[in-house]
Parts: sequence; structure tokens; C-alpha cells
Amino acid sequence: MNPIGMGEQSEEQRHRFEAEAIGIVENASHVDVTLRLLGSLAFHIHCPRYGSLQRELGRAYTDLDFAAYGAQASRISPLLATMGYKEDLEVNTYFAGKRMIFHHPKNGIHIDIFLDELDFCHTIHWAHRLEKDSPTIPLAELLLEKMQIVKINEKDVIDTMMLLLEHPLGDQDSETINIALISHLCAQDWGLWRTVTMNLGKVAQLAKNYPQITPPDLSRIQLQVEKALNTINATPKSLAWKVRSRVGDRVKWYQDVDDVI
Repeated sequence: MNPIGMGEQSEEQRHRFEAEAIGIVENASHVDVTLRLLGSLAFHIHCPRYGSLQRELGRAYTDLDFAAYGAQASRISPLLATMGYKEDLEVNTYFAGKRMIFHHPKNGIHIDIFLDELDFCHTIHWAHRLEKDSPTIPLAELLLEKMQIVKINEKDVIDTMMLLLEHPLGDQDSETINIALISHLCAQDWGLWRTVTMNLGKVAQLAKNYPQITPPDLSRIQLQVEKALNTINATPKSLAWKVRSRVGDRVKWYQDVDDVI
């Protein structure tokens, strides 16, 4: 049995997911609803040069994940209903204001919508951030989506390698991983800093295990990780960060999650 998000997938299946995702974002914009992709498809769309690594390394699409604003939640269900999606009322009631789940009975596509934040091992907020990019969440949040997962797995490593190969690090969002923003967030929260820096180091090491990653590309991944870590570690830390750092790993610094995107 393949791990979640890994396995063979036909080009027809991949194109079906890709077309549906773009169509949903476009339809949402017509009714003034802000939906932005995250998850495997977002990485593929934002990595035209290196997106083929997903297929080569067996990274499959399993569902569609979107970020949205809670203030627009009441308009999301009618929008998706026009496209044939059925709302999971029980789950959506349970996660009221935080998460919405839909399923299409004909095409079999499952949709997961995260409102205002991604709350897994750590909480990644996107207030006033979703307009910075389209059709995906900004690249900084894409990187944090993966780097905040304490028990990082192969699909997360693949997506992260693609992103680091495709885009430079910088202090703005246009086709750039805003490492300045990531560094600021890590400087306020020792737990997030601990997980993000730990996972960046893992990606640099695990990239060596893939024969599909050429020596020049491996060097770029490692250089990107080194630059990211240097920037994150050099950013002045808050008092709360300094106080929490004294405790270190002796106290758990993250939330457990059963499944992540």
C-alpha cells in the first residue's frame, strides 16, 4: 500500500485534477470569493520547470485543497453546489469556521477548504495574504505548509525540493519565496522555528537519496536551504522566543495531527 499522496497516476487523471482546480479558482473569482490552492497541485502549478519531478518520483494527486477567508464561507457552498459538489454537513458543522469539506459524486474529487489558517503541527495564518498570489497561496506559505509538519514524509520532501529548485529566496512575494516573512514568523515562535529549521535540514539531506536530482540541482537545493537557515537564524528573536528556547525539546513544541496535506 502506497503512503498517502504517493503512487502511480495517469496523465489523464492528473490533467483532470489540474483543470478542475483552476476552474474552481476562476469561478470563485467571478463571485468575489477568494480561493487559493495549496497542497500537491499548488506546487505543481507554481513549478513549471521542476513540476515533472512529482510524476517522476510517484507523487500523486489525491484531492483538492484550498485556502479561503472565513468571512466568505457562506458563499462557498452555493458556489461549489453549482459545480456539482455536495457539502459534508456533519464535518462542516463540527469544524464550523475553520474547515469545509465537499465531494463530487460524479467525478469523485474531494475538496478540503481551510478557513483563515492551516492548523496542523503549527498554525499558519493567511489574513491579508491570499491576494498576494493566484491561483495558489503565496510561496512563503507553500513552504511553511510543508515545513511545519513535524513527521515530514516523502511527498513533503518532493514538493519542497521542487519549490526550492524553481524559486529564489527574497523579501517579497512575486515568484519569490518570501524568506523574510518566514524568518519573522519563526522569530516570534520558538516551536515553529524548531520545526522549520529541523525540516529544512532534513530536505537537504534526503535530496541526496534521489537519482532523479542531478548534482547541479542537489547543489542548488543545499544552497537554498543554507541561505534559508542563515536568514532565519540571523533574524532577531522575540522575548517569548528566547524564554521558550530555554526549555527546548524537553517540552513538546507542536500539536499532533493524524493526517496532513
